[in-house]
Amino acid sequence: MDWIIVMGYLAGVCTTSAFVPQAIKIVKTKHTKDLSLGMYSILTTGLVLWIVYGLLHHDWPLVMANTVTLLLAGWIFILKLRYG
Repeated sequence: MDWIIVMGYLAGVCTTSAFVPQAIKIVKTKHTKDLSLGMYSILTTGLVLWIVYGLLHHDWPLVMANTVTLLLAGWIFILKLRYG
């Protein structure tokens, strides 16, 4: 496997996993007051655009990382809407 592709997957794991602690904390505490709804709206929109871009360029590390990040960020977004 090409080292550039490996680096892409590693970068994806790092940036995607950064959302896990926040999601777990929200599930445990149900506290989202300090999270910005605007930030998560823009982030989820951007992630969808990155996924489309990655698909058009056949950039699988980009597609996979942003798909998982979209799931996590989307989950946080939904929890923000639910818990305010």
